Amino acid sequence: MDFKHFQTLVDNLFSYDDAGLVTRYQDVKPETLNPLVLAYIGDAYFNLYMRGRLLAFEQNKVQILHSFGAKMVSAKYQAVAYKEIEAELTELEQAVFKRGRNAKCNVPKSATVQEYRCSTGFEALLGFLYLKKDFARLTALVDKTFLITAQNLAKK
Repeated sequence: MDFKHFQTLVDNLFSYDDAGLVTRYQDVKPETLNPLVLAYIGDAYFNLYMRGRLLAFEQNKVQILHSFGAKMVSAKYQAVAYKEIEAELTELEQAVFKRGRNAKCNVPKSATVQEYRCSTGFEALLGFLYLKKDFARLTALVDKTFLITAQNLAKK
């Protein structure tokens, strides 16, 4: 997509009529969403969850919270945690993960291709569970991920 097309889409994202803001979609169907959109939602949820959990350990030093928060949500640590919970996933969860992992995206220099793809798949799974409103399963997975990541950080 060229910049002009992108800018047109951005300019027309929100529109109004006499009744107010016009929405384009009535429902969100996670099964049909682009896996990168699922990962976008999963990333936001995971960041907020992990940062919230860190408040049980530190409440005054923002620099420490930021430093640990950034590490805990990094592609590297997500990939490590995913490998430990992978066997516990249902077939549907594994399929959602694979859709996210295999989605075409640009890999940043801060992670290997394998780590980044794995973390994208994991975030897609979290986004899927969040949008399906399966909060019990979502919480179980991120709780376990937090513990795995904290243990790995404590070893360093």
